[in-house]
Amino acid sequence: MKILVTGGAGYIGSVLVRLLLNKGFAVRAFDSLKFGGDALYDVMLNPGFEFMKGDIRNADDVKKALDGIDAIAHLASIVGDPACKKFSEEANETNWDGSVALFEAAEKAGIKRFVFASTCSNYGKMSDPDSFVVETSELNPVSLYAELKVKFEKYILEQRKDSKMCSTALRFSTVYGFSPRIRFDLTVNEFTRNATINGEQEIWGEQFWRPYCHVDDLARSVVLVLESPEEKVRANVFNVGTTEENYSKGMLIEEVCKVVPNVKVHYIELNEDPRDYRVNFDKIKNELGFTITKKVPDGIKEIYSLLKTGVVTDSFGQKFRNI
Repeated sequence: MKILVTGGAGYIGSVLVRLLLNKGFAVRAFDSLKFGGDALYDVMLNPGFEFMKGDIRNADDVKKALDGIDAIAHLASIVGDPACKKFSEEANETNWDGSVALFEAAEKAGIKRFVFASTCSNYGKMSDPDSFVVETSELNPVSLYAELKVKFEKYILEQRKDSKMCSTALRFSTVYGFSPRIRFDLTVNEFTRNATINGEQEIWGEQFWRPYCHVDDLARSVVLVLESPEEKVRANVFNVGTTEENYSKGMLIEEVCKVVPNVKVHYIELNEDPRDYRVNFDKIKNELGFTITKKVPDGIKEIYSLLKTGVVTDSFGQKFRNI
């Protein structure tokens, strides 16, 4: 099979490209290179890989990208609440208009599989703070980022569920860990970076919850769906992570302090947060056999070790964040 990875030079995309190549798939990465192409340097000469620069908002680019493709892993988007708020027009054009156009073009091209990278941010805030949300729980998007993810999920899973193309939505946990396109504006990576470089970290609202999953495991979930029987994944949605990896911000910084010595933590009381959710991941485990290979402490150790080498000379630089 030949897989198109949109956003293939990104934080998760660059990891997914390598996983697919290692499993023997032919891969075409499609990316606008908004954040550069450094993450793909070492795979450019792989005989199973090709790169195509383009934008999913451009119909001609998309048509060329789809030529000869069997399945799509759709990761290209304006990612995260802050980026979508700052670049709202681009977010609407990319995360909705461009995604719909890509889906429709893929249908016309006869592509068999379409895996969409969605987010657990779709849950917003739990109505019951003592519970866990599941795939059938009410969605409560509280940002443009999540609103657009929910909108496109409904499009592929409800409006187009009878499409000949097999579509699956994966609601990713909050990602962390090392990637060729490393980011330090993600909670685990950011806390570890700040603790390592500055020796301190502010925690606003230590009681609020999120699920976390290593970038390697999120990428593995995409491969798993591509390899799963169609009847298990068609018009289906899965939370991606593991139930044991739900952490409050207070718990996260405690894990950071176990790895990074002498960190000063400043707790700032915050009684309201628009996002607060704990997620259950039994469905993907029971139906597809998905299990994680790394936990939050492993990711903290990765980032700490990377920073201690000194190879990253400016971890606060623009290239390591999305805005």
